[in-house]
Amino acid sequence: MGKKDHQDPTEASIHTDFKNNMTYGEYLSLDKILAGQNRLSDHHDEMLFIVIHQVSELWMKLILHELRGAIEAIEKDELSTAFKMLARVSKTQTQIIQAWDVLSTLTPSEYMQFRDSLGQASGFQSYQYRMIEFALGYKTPHVLKIYEKDKELHEELKDAYQEPGIYDVAIKALSRAGLPIDKDVLDRDVTETYRRNNSVMQAWLTVYRDVETYWDLYELAEKLVDIEDWLQQWRFRHMKTVERIIGFKQGTGGSSGVGYLKKVLDHRFFPELWDIRTEL
Repeated sequence: MGKKDHQDPTEASIHTDFKNNMTYGEYLSLDKILAGQNRLSDHHDEMLFIVIHQVSELWMKLILHELRGAIEAIEKDELSTAFKMLARVSKTQTQIIQAWDVLSTLTPSEYMQFRDSLGQASGFQSYQYRMIEFALGYKTPHVLKIYEKDKELHEELKDAYQEPGIYDVAIKALSRAGLPIDKDVLDRDVTETYRRNNSVMQAWLTVYRDVETYWDLYELAEKLVDIEDWLQQWRFRHMKTVERIIGFKQGTGGSSGVGYLKKVLDHRFFPELWDIRTEL
């Protein structure tokens, strides 16, 4: 008697016939995603450069999705829902930060072999990163000009630019909780970058000095601090990776490179939440 093939009972229910069913690859559109790594040079390491930036853009898409959801939830005073989304943003940020560790395996000599292939394309032009900045309340009108080539995208960015940032809705949550906030802050032009306000400072101090009464607002504040902290760590790793690979050369997009990246490290999205640390 010949030996019979014996199927592992733990694998008996695994589906193998997909003639009429959706596959994993189809669900994820992997044919499109994995066909998008088109090197413009013959250099081996250009693949690393492309993949790192594409992966980062996918993570940024998720960050934007969660930030928008959190903004809507805070506006409805559904803070516990927002907390889950903001916690996910912070975890996602750690993944983007670690991407710089992978890119830093690219040496200056290797990068110079294909840098000219990039032309004037640069991460400075990442529209999703700009939308994240807008969602955090940092509005710089001059960057919109970069995207005029694509009318639909330009309109999408303008819409995002005109929306309130997450700190705007957080401050209004303070007001709804009965904490006094200056009217000009509540009615401010959200197309301008937020600037420190003393009434907001005093409101957050009240929250931190009476955590039991204002627990949800206290937790919201700490979630916002987490996001800014991780964003600044991302910016720092970006700056050091660029310095490691190209030194102080001008960026491909025309920025000053490391000089520009060092400058943005000084910006604070939620200034009062950092200032209160000294006051408490």
